Amino acid sequence: MKLKYFISALIVAGVVVGAWAAKDPVLMTINNKPVKVSEFEYLYKKNLEQQVTKESLDEYVERFVNYKLKVAEAERLGYDTLPRIVNELAGYENEMLTPFLVDTELQEQLVREAYDRMTKNVNISHLMLARGKDKAEDNAQIARMDSIRNCILSGENFNDLVMKYSIDRSKVNNKGEYSFISSGMFPYSFEYAAFSTPVGELSKPIVTDYGIHLIRVNGVRPDEGTVEVAHILRLFPRENLTDSAKLAVKAQIDSIYACIQAGEDFEELAKKVSQDRGTARNGGKLPAFGRSRMVKPFEDVAFSLGDGEISQPFETAYGYHIVKKFSHNPVPTFDEARPVIEQKIKSDERSMMPIESKTKQILAEQNYKKNDKLHDYLMKELNKHGGFDSTFVTDVIAKSNFTMFTYANNHKSPLSNMVKLLNPKAKYANNDIAAAEIEANVDVVAKQEIVKYYSDNLIELNPDYRNLMNEYRDGTLLFEVMNNEVWKKAKSDDDALKQRFNENPGKYTWDAPHFKGIMVCAKNDSILNEVKKAMSQLVSMPEDTITTKLNKKFGQNIKMVRVISKKGENEMVDYIAFGGNKAESAYKGYPIYEKLLGRVIAQPEEMSDVKGLVSSDYQDALEQQWMDGLHKRYKVNINQKVLKQLKAIYK
Repeated sequence: MKLKYFISALIVAGVVVGAWAAKDPVLMTINNKPVKVSEFEYLYKKNLEQQVTKESLDEYVERFVNYKLKVAEAERLGYDTLPRIVNELAGYENEMLTPFLVDTELQEQLVREAYDRMTKNVNISHLMLARGKDKAEDNAQIARMDSIRNCILSGENFNDLVMKYSIDRSKVNNKGEYSFISSGMFPYSFEYAAFSTPVGELSKPIVTDYGIHLIRVNGVRPDEGTVEVAHILRLFPRENLTDSAKLAVKAQIDSIYACIQAGEDFEELAKKVSQDRGTARNGGKLPAFGRSRMVKPFEDVAFSLGDGEISQPFETAYGYHIVKKFSHNPVPTFDEARPVIEQKIKSDERSMMPIESKTKQILAEQNYKKNDKLHDYLMKELNKHGGFDSTFVTDVIAKSNFTMFTYANNHKSPLSNMVKLLNPKAKYANNDIAAAEIEANVDVVAKQEIVKYYSDNLIELNPDYRNLMNEYRDGTLLFEVMNNEVWKKAKSDDDALKQRFNENPGKYTWDAPHFKGIMVCAKNDSILNEVKKAMSQLVSMPEDTITTKLNKKFGQNIKMVRVISKKGENEMVDYIAFGGNKAESAYKGYPIYEKLLGRVIAQPEEMSDVKGLVSSDYQDALEQQWMDGLHKRYKVNINQKVLKQLKAIYK
């Protein structure tokens, strides 16, 4: 991005504002606009981090003043009001706002927590009750699960209670014993309980969309990573699985195994004979998997094989398999796993946790206080109206100025702000319940209203955000004004560049001869020979005429490249001009090349030979002339007392 020239790191979290975080005095005024210590320190500290040789504070102050003068000029010229700039800054503001509405510490904690779970497997037993139809029934089921938990803690057998109460259909086969599970197999709340409950202990009741759960942790082991395998499967018949039917399938798999031992290709056999049609087309290859992702006999064989090894036929509940192992992959490093973990967090219940945590912090920072008289007010109005109905919502709530809560500098939120959250058709048993249900919406309104207030005023409330936005805004304006006032002029004013070159004949010199000319690159030798023949008839013509005619005649069959280069800078030039070894062409599709026009010269002959140097020199002169004018136009006042204090800190 163009602004990287000025701003090497736009996203900086947790920047320490400095010694005057509370007072934040004005360090200087430029064109009567104050610059506070916090802004200066923010940029100075970033500058120190990027400096190889440490710059003194006095040196930086001079550069900082020049920087702010350029921004002041950009504002005078109205760049900050250009629709393109306004839209760019608004887009950046929206983009940068998001991290300030998220608890980044909790976000990082969740990522590291998830990675820690990736490194281990947990052996669990499980009991599940059904969810209720509403919150009251849910609470009753949670209480029931608590009773079951207390029975287990008192000595009753876990498995017996699973068989008696659990609605998990797998209990028929496992009596609640799940064996080892790995990260990512279950909803977050279930997984969190399984991995955080100590070995030998019971979790508290856990609520998921699937039910209410109780987990006993039986053991922990390191995660073994994943394996990549292919398999050939011969299925058992779905009905009438007799011993003779199993023997027939065993004979089929043994015959296939004999073919593999005789040298037939495993993948080709899988395509032909495997009855796992989902993998057969890919030579039997399965996606990489870890422990507890496949039936146990299959995973045990897959993990026991060495890389490249093929198993003997073995049985699972589905049929007989032969497995070929390709590789074993250990648990990835934290940095490798981070992108996958972050994407997973975005897609489950954890995605809202950092936002909710930050929202609580914002409400506390903004002094959110509910009106403790709200319930009495609602009861009074409900009794007066005769209860809750649609007209109570439209005639009382929607028109009420009664304060629900206060925040910030005594901002008041009226009850009418809640009206959109209420269901006018709701039915309540009595006015006390109706008032309680209305009050339950206060926190919802407060979160919406106070977070919006915080977002709208963040530039005043948060110094990190303010410094970040000021930096980006000023950097954008700086680029625009520098581009228009200096860079474009230095690049496009050829007459001024030629004059500068001619007036300084000894300034723009080389330390070694350069080849100056044109290379021609061709698609093959025959085309290059045709170019040489054409050149014999054009050699007396001006250079531009020659290149125009050759382009017209040969089109895409050739590429002409204008170069000016000393020995060692370009391998192709070294070969055609300085006697170097022949190098491969740098231009794809044009492998044959040769000098078309040109010669070796000792020193620059015209401005275009050193245009980059002349442009840079002219640019510096233009900028200095421009800066002299800015210093005359704008008044700069530096608070020497504050500057002295800064020097004492950064000496």
